Amino acid sequence: MKKLIAAFAATTALVAPAMAEDISEFRIGILGGENAQDRLNNNECLREYTEEALGVETKLFAPADYNGVIQGLLGGTIDMAWLGASGYAKTYLSDPEAVEPVLVKVNVDGGYGYYSVGFARKDSGITSLDDMKGKAFGFGDPNSTSGYLIPSIEIPVATGATMESGDYFGEVKFTGGHEQTIVAVNNGDVDGGVTWADGLGNWEDGYNSGALRRAVDAGLVDMNDMVEIWKSKPIPEGPVVLRTALPADVKEKMTALMAGLHEKDRDCFYGVAAGEAKAFEPITHGAYEVIIEARKLKSN
Repeated sequence: MKKLIAAFAATTALVAPAMAEDISEFRIGILGGENAQDRLNNNECLREYTEEALGVETKLFAPADYNGVIQGLLGGTIDMAWLGASGYAKTYLSDPEAVEPVLVKVNVDGGYGYYSVGFARKDSGITSLDDMKGKAFGFGDPNSTSGYLIPSIEIPVATGATMESGDYFGEVKFTGGHEQTIVAVNNGDVDGGVTWADGLGNWEDGYNSGALRRAVDAGLVDMNDMVEIWKSKPIPEGPVVLRTALPADVKEKMTALMAGLHEKDRDCFYGVAAGEAKAFEPITHGAYEVIIEARKLKSN
């Protein structure tokens, strides 16, 4: 009988859902787009709430580029991240079982779309893509949806030319991230650039949320010095993803924490969500199939 009980207990241990105490730490990856210290500062409150919710040490990771977060998720060294749609597509195409999309940032209007926005200094005289011919155009990161993937598809349609340096634009330059692009345009290092914004609210505020809003809040740019020269079609906001192999209750607790953050701590939510937004709400893989197909086409 003792052997039977022991065998039953062992079998139960194998099939029972893993619990939070089965992890010794939790690691949150933060995409590039602004300098690492600002990213860490904006997410410190989330780190503290995560430690409280899970009862384990929580660490923030702010790699230099998007691929650092993607590879961390694929390699199991990062447990959660808010990815862009293109970053999620790359992760999924590399390993469909690596992560689960659980939530998406919903804008104040209830939608979860945003835009790739082209911009230039107002005093440059550039007002459209026509004026960018022969000039230097800055793009953020090759794995950025708004900072490269969507512009690299839509802009050639608008210009009738490729994205190769010297074809239409004098130079196509990767700056390293959204903040770097904004600073490069503001400083005159490139003539124009692209970044992301929800397209809601006022231009002078950098819209309600996005990289421009972050830059305005940080005092890096005065939007009255800038002009919008191009805007993409709506793009689906990227998902908050959790590593699939995490214990079930860890995924439940982290999904609940992120979904309730707007009510729990509005200031923390503002920092994590890159500006004014409604909440993080449920999303599924199906929302990103178009972006995944676009990413496949770019890799062919």
